[in-house]
Amino acid sequence: MTAPIRVLIVDDTVLVRGSFRLLVDATPGMEAVGEAANGVEAVELAASTAPDVVLMDVRMPEMDGVEATRRICAARASGRRPRVLILTTFDLDEYVYGALSAGASGFMLKDAPPTELINAIRVIAAGESLLAPTVTSRLIAEYTRSLPPLGPLGEAMDELTDREREVLKLIARGRSNAEIGERLTMRPATVKTHIGHLLAKLNARDRAQLVIAAYESGLVTPAPS
Repeated sequence: MTAPIRVLIVDDTVLVRGSFRLLVDATPGMEAVGEAANGVEAVELAASTAPDVVLMDVRMPEMDGVEATRRICAARASGRRPRVLILTTFDLDEYVYGALSAGASGFMLKDAPPTELINAIRVIAAGESLLAPTVTSRLIAEYTRSLPPLGPLGEAMDELTDREREVLKLIARGRSNAEIGERLTMRPATVKTHIGHLLAKLNARDRAQLVIAAYESGLVTPAPS
């Protein structure tokens, strides 16, 4: 029997936490392992409960979701790091970009339908990482407009093959694996192989981190407003 997906819920509003907990516990194959009202509690509970997924609010007292995400993603619990799903009220929010940079695997809006949240938890737990790629790419682009081209990732980018660069550009533009394969005339397995190479060469944890690397290195630049 497959173990349930363990979920830690982090939000400074009691009613929100309670609603998410009821939803998670009512879903087969999932269980809420704890609730935290701020980032400090989130870091402590992530270490003690070893969740698979952390539902993380970004605007909280004592320690915000960005710093909490950074600490959770940097630490290892039971030999693995939880994956963080950012929950926000605004789809373009500098806190969200900061959390993605800190290691979060994706984000979604708090007012999304319950079915979408449940699906998001499953996707994040499975390692697929980036939700709503076109929205996430737009957010990242918005907050990387002022970054100088070819930052510290420049040397790692130099190691990429031309094909890997093509794949990375399409990932950063929010394309799915199927769309990348169609665009570059590749089999699905070949696309996955290239993505695996990109993760290793760029020391990226997941697809979300690849999108950030593409923008921060200057390989992809935001479209004009």
